[in-house]
Amino acid sequence: MITFGKGNLRIPKWSKRVFMVAGGCTPFRKYYPEYKLEELVMMAYKMMLEDNNLKLSPLEIKDSIQFAVYGEFADHFQDQLLCESKIHDYLGLDPLYNVGIKTGGATGGSAVLMGAQAIASGYANCCLVAGWERMDEVDTRTGNFYISTAACKDFETRMGRIYSSYYAPMANRFAWAYDLNDQVRAKIAIKNRHYATMNPNAQQPGDHTEEEVLSSRMSAYPLRFLECCAMTAGSASVLLCDEEMAYKLSDHPVEVFIAGGSHTLRVADRRPMDIPLLPNEKPGMYDAFLKKNPRWPGFESFLAARFAAYLTYRMAGIKEPVEELDLVELHDAFTISDVQTYGDIGLRPYGQEIDYIESGDAYYGGKCPANLSGGLLGTMHAVGATGIWQAAECLWQLQGRYDYFHGDPKWWKRAGKKKPKNWTSLQVKDPKQALWVSHAGVGSHVTVGILRKAW
Repeated sequence: MITFGKGNLRIPKWSKRVFMVAGGCTPFRKYYPEYKLEELVMMAYKMMLEDNNLKLSPLEIKDSIQFAVYGEFADHFQDQLLCESKIHDYLGLDPLYNVGIKTGGATGGSAVLMGAQAIASGYANCCLVAGWERMDEVDTRTGNFYISTAACKDFETRMGRIYSSYYAPMANRFAWAYDLNDQVRAKIAIKNRHYATMNPNAQQPGDHTEEEVLSSRMSAYPLRFLECCAMTAGSASVLLCDEEMAYKLSDHPVEVFIAGGSHTLRVADRRPMDIPLLPNEKPGMYDAFLKKNPRWPGFESFLAARFAAYLTYRMAGIKEPVEELDLVELHDAFTISDVQTYGDIGLRPYGQEIDYIESGDAYYGGKCPANLSGGLLGTMHAVGATGIWQAAECLWQLQGRYDYFHGDPKWWKRAGKKKPKNWTSLQVKDPKQALWVSHAGVGSHVTVGILRKAW
């Protein structure tokens, strides 16, 4: 059984406040034969510098950066070790120091966390965080194999060599424990892929019926193809600053709170622990729940997400997540990973996750809408960029710039698309706080970040 020592649950405290002022991304695609990786990263970097209403010129901002953090899931895809050095040189940032981050699917979120720590410590007052993936330089079967090798070969790989087969037993276990049916998972796929139709950068947007989702090909029972994200090529970046630099650069900065957790899945031997209670939860509230599910987290929950949320909510002073958050961007690589996270981060108590969808709270116009960007299912999972792009989507919502970054015809043209005639704004009305989850493996690494309007 996992137990904590006296100091393990210390809440992180920044020495200096941390802010985010700008974000950028590429369109996300299956293939990018016309661009080198360096050019894709430059595309997101330039968008970040040029299109976020910053008060200094792109060159002045570049000249203000002291540190860079780069996220990339796998060197395998472009057959280039230490790719971050090559990118750093191409962006013209040598000899400033940079570090590369690799924490599986949570690489983007971990990169933001490392950049925030550089700002909070005073090492830098302006830090670039960028991430990418070139999953188009190998065939899909090889790419799936590369990704699957991030799983623990002693325990997890035995379940199969594609990630849907790692999530399939969790989906079956969750369905048994919490009465989750296929229709609820289908609603998540329908919702997120529909929201992606409003995003010019989306790789797999679409309006689907429940019947289409449930009749799509099976990947690993019970997960169907329309419940799984796709391999993606693309890049994203954000700019982090201390308070003085943030207001020098932007009239609309947002404050950053972020923390992480980890937990490796040990098949048939996943060590249990007491549930760390979130600020909105009371001692004893899970007594009846634990009688039916005594070995928490089991296969139903992500301990790493719960631990990250436990820390981040207390860093940010969040008491009631659904009441205080205006939107969330969750790691919906699979519909089941989306559902499982609802309980982990307190959108619903454990055992009541289904109500988050059925109540309408998860939809645009609901109490706390999820994945208005289109999520991973509809828009992208260029792994090293994912958690960074999610943060940028939250930033743009808080700044009231959803319509510009999703509705301006120039972004649709950049993506080689026409803006749909039925395009509809998904800008949340006067949002103040947003949360995003960056998630790896079957919960091996997770960061939970909160952005708060700071003007």
